[in-house]
Amino acid sequence: MREITMKLSGGCNCGQVRYELDGEPIRVGICHCETCRKESGSAFSFFGIWPKASATLSGELGCWQSRAGGERFCPKCGSSLFSWNDESDQIEIKLGTLDSPPSALVPAYELWTIRREPWLAHQKGAEQHARDRQDSGA
Repeated sequence: MREITMKLSGGCNCGQVRYELDGEPIRVGICHCETCRKESGSAFSFFGIWPKASATLSGELGCWQSRAGGERFCPKCGSSLFSWNDESDQIEIKLGTLDSPPSALVPAYELWTIRREPWLAHQKGAEQHARDRQDSGA
C-alpha cells in the first residue's frame, strides 16, 4: 500500500513570502488568548503545528516577540504567517494563510477558552483548555 503525503502551500497577501509544508500537522488548534486575537484581528487564531524540517520558507520576514515565541510576518504587507521558538523543532502556521481553504484540518483542541466569546460555541470533540496546554506550549 502506498502512503499519501499531504503537501500544502501558502503565503502572504502580497506574495513576497511563500511557504510549502510536507506531511501532516502534528496537531491543529484554536487559541482565544488576547495576543492571538489582536494578532489575527479576529475572535481567535486557527493554527497548525508542523516539524520545522517539514516547512520550506522563502522571502523576507519581520519578527516580533510574544509569549509563544517569535511571530513572523511579511514586512511589506503585514500578513502574519508563522510563529516559532528558537529552542523548539516545531513551527506554528497560521492556517488562514494557506492557498487552499484548510477544510481538512480540524481543530483537536482550543486554548484560552476563558476568553472565548460567549456567542462562539466550543468545537465539538476538541479538547478544551482554560489557558495553555499543560505539556509543551501550544
